[in-house]
Amino acid sequence: MVRVERLNAGYGDVQILWDLSLEIETGSITALIGANGVGKTTFLRTLAGAIQPYSGTILFDDQDITRLPQTWRARHGIMMVPEGRQLYSGLSVEDNLKMGAYTRRDREGVRRDLKWVYGILPVLEERRKQLAGTLSGGEAQMCAVARGLMADPKVLLLDELSLGLAPVVVDGLIRVLREIHEKRDITILLVDQDVQIALELASRGYVFVNGRVEMSGPSTELMKNKEIQKAYLGI
Repeated sequence: MVRVERLNAGYGDVQILWDLSLEIETGSITALIGANGVGKTTFLRTLAGAIQPYSGTILFDDQDITRLPQTWRARHGIMMVPEGRQLYSGLSVEDNLKMGAYTRRDREGVRRDLKWVYGILPVLEERRKQLAGTLSGGEAQMCAVARGLMADPKVLLLDELSLGLAPVVVDGLIRVLREIHEKRDITILLVDQDVQIALELASRGYVFVNGRVEMSGPSTELMKNKEIQKAYLGI
């Protein structure tokens, strides 16, 4: 689905990603793990088109999209759910969800997907007229994920899904992710501060260190790795 080759990116004169290469298989859940500040969010933002890389190549379905804008990527199936939710607090829940479909032209499909989203996240239907700024943290995260789904994505980029949420809320979000992955076959790229959650959800993982891929492999193998257990799992 996505192949990245020798990607270099950052902010102005501050380079964050260094010759980074990786692949994301179609229909997979892939986890990016690593300490804070090693480039995971920068990588997601570069994939989404919010950051233009200095050099390197991003291929999506074998098409070079390295210089294509964020709106093109959203319209063709690359959607990011950012850290901190970034909802439109003064709009209703339903209006926020509809904003997720702003690049779509298939109105019937949008109505169908809104019904589907309410089906898998019924609390959002209960809150559909409520201002997004008044939601609890868990409800806001559900709304952010649902807004991403309203774009009808092929690849969903999730940044810090569980940050600041109670374990019971995180469990509910994980169930939803597994359901949408199984039923819609959406490819998911996940960054989460809870490395155990990320690796349990994913089939494959990449370990970022200082803007580079230090290690990669099946998530089951990474969880058994002594260095990862010591650094991230507290074992």
